[in-house]
Amino acid sequence: MRGLTSAILSISLLTVMAGAAMAPALAVIRSHFADQNPIVVQLIVSLPALFIIATTFLFRPLCRLMPTRTLALTGLLLYVLAGAGAFFAADITFLLLMRALLGVSVGLIMPLSTGLLSYYFPPEAQGHMMGLSAAMNQAGGVVATLLAGLLASIDWNYPFLVYLIGLIAVALVIVFLPSEYLATSGTRIRLASLVRFHPSVTAMLFIMILFFIYPTNFALTAQQQGLTTLATTLIMVGLDVVALFVGLAFGWLMRRFRRQMKYAAPLGFFAGYAVLAFFPSLGGMLAGSALIGLANGVGVPYVNTIASIKGGREAAITVMPLISAALYLGQFISPLIVTPLASLFGGTNAPYLVAVAIAFLFLAQAYLTRSHHALPPAES
Repeated sequence: MRGLTSAILSISLLTVMAGAAMAPALAVIRSHFADQNPIVVQLIVSLPALFIIATTFLFRPLCRLMPTRTLALTGLLLYVLAGAGAFFAADITFLLLMRALLGVSVGLIMPLSTGLLSYYFPPEAQGHMMGLSAAMNQAGGVVATLLAGLLASIDWNYPFLVYLIGLIAVALVIVFLPSEYLATSGTRIRLASLVRFHPSVTAMLFIMILFFIYPTNFALTAQQQGLTTLATTLIMVGLDVVALFVGLAFGWLMRRFRRQMKYAAPLGFFAGYAVLAFFPSLGGMLAGSALIGLANGVGVPYVNTIASIKGGREAAITVMPLISAALYLGQFISPLIVTPLASLFGGTNAPYLVAVAIAFLFLAQAYLTRSHHALPPAES
């Protein structure tokens, strides 16, 4: 069972790297493509999300056509080829094509990274396993961000080699993942699934909209407070480290505070962004970043746990593709929502004020849908 667990968790290590891994290298890449429209260059980070969303809605029919191991290997090999293939890009068109294919690959493996946990593990173990999955996701973000930043110092295209990490998952899946069919009937995700699982899908959308306010605004805030680039990077990586340790402890937290956990993410985001908005000092930035890391570290595994328990063994082909689509849709639309609203306030703390308001709506959503949340079985 350890081998199977390692294979599934290795997939979780990769999914966050689709867009976030390139963020530290974006300035170098933008300099290389200085003749291109900056919006086109920005697509290097955001384009995979659109293709991830589109691919997740093809996931169920693919599960009917392909056994689990074949589907996982198809996604992982495409991940490595498209991710690292961008290293050889001679023009922006080829580079964006590789990024689009990377999005397709993540759309294939993302539902498996959580759905297979609900398929192979009983409900009482899923809180712990979803916490480990979230921790691996955060670990992937830390490793990829640091490696991409270091590789960017060599040349603009070297950061794309970070996707070769996917070969580790390829090896583990070949050796340990069983070849089973997750779906034997049905060809598409039905509207009824969205209606049934709307509390979890909406919650994941809120989490991603709120979380991505931080990386798109924090560097500017830190710069205005006189922090160096290194200090800013360390604080932002520190947020991922907080989320990683919270993920590792999530199983214990879920057993200890089963009924209160639904409010932890919205309250964490509310408090974190309030601190950033009203206490723009070094201490405030550290405290606010830690609270946001805590909120993200709790929120993602909580939503995945509740969704997987409610979806049962079919979660991988019913709710998890919807959760994946909501996750990446939230990442994509976050700046599209927040930037116009922040312009109404003005000031560098305006995005954080918007975040406080959105966190309040998230808290209200958690309260109003509390009867829809299936709790994991209590520890015997």
